Amino acid sequence: MKNKICMSILVSILAAAMLSGSFGVYAASPEEPAASEQTEEVSWAQGTGAVEIPITQIDSIRIGQVENAQAATGCTVFICEDGMRAGLDVRGGGPASRESQLLNPLMAAQQIHAIVLSGGSAYGLGTANGVMAYLEEKGYGYDTGFALVPLVAQADIYDLSVGDSTVRPDAAMGYEAARLAMEEPNYRDGNYGVGCGATVGKINGMDTCMKTGIGSFAIQIGDLKIGAVVVLNALGDIYDWKTGEQIAGLLSEDKGEFRNTAAYMMSSIEAVDNKFTGNTTLAVVMTNAAFDKAQLCKIAGMAHDGYARSINPVHTSADGDSIYAVSVGTVSADQDLVGLLAANVVSEAIVRAVEHADSAYGYPAAADLKKED
Repeated sequence: MKNKICMSILVSILAAAMLSGSFGVYAASPEEPAASEQTEEVSWAQGTGAVEIPITQIDSIRIGQVENAQAATGCTVFICEDGMRAGLDVRGGGPASRESQLLNPLMAAQQIHAIVLSGGSAYGLGTANGVMAYLEEKGYGYDTGFALVPLVAQADIYDLSVGDSTVRPDAAMGYEAARLAMEEPNYRDGNYGVGCGATVGKINGMDTCMKTGIGSFAIQIGDLKIGAVVVLNALGDIYDWKTGEQIAGLLSEDKGEFRNTAAYMMSSIEAVDNKFTGNTTLAVVMTNAAFDKAQLCKIAGMAHDGYARSINPVHTSADGDSIYAVSVGTVSADQDLVGLLAANVVSEAIVRAVEHADSAYGYPAAADLKKED
């Protein structure tokens, strides 16, 4: 198995080397759908009439993605030109973020126009400048009387340890992602957008981690729609929330099998000075139910249960784990029900981020490990 996995990794490296570093290397093709088109009843919600829908069917939210595959970084932009109500809950100890206080219920602004998830750690925070520039050009923003000011929140993952650490998402990439969101929406699960450089299982450094990406899952129950997009870039291991089976994470030295991160950590009680090898899991939960900022902050907090049952350990000092929750509709729904569903769709999106990732940059993905079993 070891030799086969190594050969798969080598092929991935050679393929990556042949790719250009230009934006849009992974642009969605007409032959491959942007997200799942399933309409079967959701297994964990049987009897409710809940069916899976594509994440792109959450009305009024447009998603654009750009990545630099050679440098292993990118961004994903969510835009609602008429404004979306939004809340935020940050649980990790190392967030790289922008305009987070804007989502505090005590702040004046009741809506924002876009959310950016980006690579590049704090260096990538300038990506939002390009999104603002595009929205201003199109006439979207808060009218101050002197200028339109688009309100754009952002959170970044740390992917500098994966590809070229000198190349980070910037305003040009943000502008292009915003343009795509509005003119040619191109969301896809996998190694796309901010998921380009995502990895997990990094307690032992990058040599024994795995490639993941970005994933999505959405459902509809009656008139209610709710979904999540998650970029999975965690320090810890990843589990299928329905079975408890480990599906990604820390690998053995020969990369032939999983190890348990929690057990690895418990092998010594000595303090580790720097676990910051490249972490942070980010999510955007979207619903057409009508909620205000305070309610959305609570829903975002409940959605973190999806992280907790799928990632172990989670919310560490070396992660910047954050979840945005946004409301773009007028459907009347119970806040606690939506919070419960938010945790479920986050957990499902995490599974999709594992399943749709491709091996890259020398890091194996779960799909390739399964092929060799």
